[in-house]
Amino acid sequence: MIRKAAFLLTALGTAPAAGAVECSDVAYEGNRYSICEVDAAKEQLQLFLKDGEGQVYGHFSTLEGALAEDGKSLAFATNAGMYHTDRSPVGLYVDESGEAMRLVTNAGPGNFGLLPNGVLCIRDGRADVFETLAFEKAAPGCTYATQSGPMLVIDGELHPRFLADSDSYYIRNGVGTSADGRRAIFAISRNAVTFHQFGSLFRDHLNLPSALYFDGNISRLHAPPLGRSDAGFMMGPIVGVTEDKQPAD
Repeated sequence: MIRKAAFLLTALGTAPAAGAVECSDVAYEGNRYSICEVDAAKEQLQLFLKDGEGQVYGHFSTLEGALAEDGKSLAFATNAGMYHTDRSPVGLYVDESGEAMRLVTNAGPGNFGLLPNGVLCIRDGRADVFETLAFEKAAPGCTYATQSGPMLVIDGELHPRFLADSDSYYIRNGVGTSADGRRAIFAISRNAVTFHQFGSLFRDHLNLPSALYFDGNISRLHAPPLGRSDAGFMMGPIVGVTEDKQPAD
């Protein structure tokens, strides 16, 4: 739980900051993670891909610049699903501009196609991770949606293909949600981890019944409470929370 994580964080000498999003650096089973928790009943998670002229944001700094024009800033953000070389989403993607890509239900290459994969669905007052076929059957009305894969945790169980003795280690990021849709917890590893280790973080440490993998070494985090805003290669979809921009001193 985050309460436990906050205790570990204090032991590391950094206190979590109060605000729209609670972020912390935690340690679990010998690995280090940065975690940001959003209360989806109070804060509006949003997806971002392109600006009004159809240009991909690609970087947190570019998105911050666009938001500043409306008196807003990013309280938190991270990459939110896999994309092609032109930064277009691989699977389902829905934002304020509508549906940019349809739901993909068939197996395919890479981590995205390692079924079961899933969808992060953001609605009024809640956020939920659905396994893709369950999402297709339920057909929830999502204000924002992004598909990625593989699922990390499915109804309280780790993805069946994850191996405890895997030797595939990467920086990884993803999201887990609570059964009531209120808690959305985003995590990025601070050292290379396996899928099994990363899924276990969500299931056993954060006690979340559903979690979805976003990506690997390209993963980025913007977390002002941690003094962190990662730069690097251009991203595709970005998920984040905005807040009113604070005036300069």
